[in-house]
Amino acid sequence: MAKNIQVDNSVINIIGAGTKITGDVETSSDIRIDGGLNGNLITKGKIVIGTTGDIEGKIVCNNADVSGTIKGEIIVTEILSLKSTAKVFGNIKTDKLAIEPNAIFTGTCDMGKGTTHTPKTETKD
Repeated sequence: MAKNIQVDNSVINIIGAGTKITGDVETSSDIRIDGGLNGNLITKGKIVIGTTGDIEGKIVCNNADVSGTIKGEIIVTEILSLKSTAKVFGNIKTDKLAIEPNAIFTGTCDMGKGTTHTPKTETKD
């Protein structure tokens, strides 16, 4: 008989400094990246990219705080916050955007309701 598996959305996933992952990462909960990721990152939760975090790929999430480096498209359904140490090279689609002084952003930005879609962990690009 099949078992029903409950997903605990309170779990926080961490990719630590010094860790490098090649491939797509999908989760339904929050995730913190302090290492490197070469691939897409999709979650229904929040993404925190630390100062040593480095992502090359598409990001889809509900909320994001970025202190590290991103090269690729970012789609955030609610609030994207670029901290002073953030370096973003790519296009952004978000409802709300906060950029601290000294953050680097090169690309285009579409803001407001209707510019993003709800993240689906089963979607792959």
